[in-house]
Amino acid sequence: MAHFAKIDSEGKVLSIIVIDNSDILIDGVESESEGISRCQSIAGPGTYVQTSYNNTTRLRYAVVGGTYNSTTDSFVNPKPYPSWNFVSDLEIQDWESPVPKTDTDDHWDEDNLVWLSTSGE
Repeated sequence: MAHFAKIDSEGKVLSIIVIDNSDILIDGVESESEGISRCQSIAGPGTYVQTSYNNTTRLRYAVVGGTYNSTTDSFVNPKPYPSWNFVSDLEIQDWESPVPKTDTDDHWDEDNLVWLSTSGE
């Protein structure tokens, strides 16, 4: 299956459209432009960008509420917490907590800006 993100003028991901690979072939080869045309016929006019469920293109799979950065040609996850900072490294392009996570940490406490473990360790 081929996946396409519909994005607004700011790059915000509005929805994900899934199309059968056989519907976007040109001479037996998958075509992003054919996929975009197919998305427009299914979901209406707009801007569509192909995304990879296996994270093989555009850094990661697009998620609704995330953004598409056209400068780096990558998808960025939504900011999970107000205190988190964006890592602009081209291979990362993601949010990180202000406190490093350890192996035993499993959830973030935004009120106290600490990682917590439910295992009691």
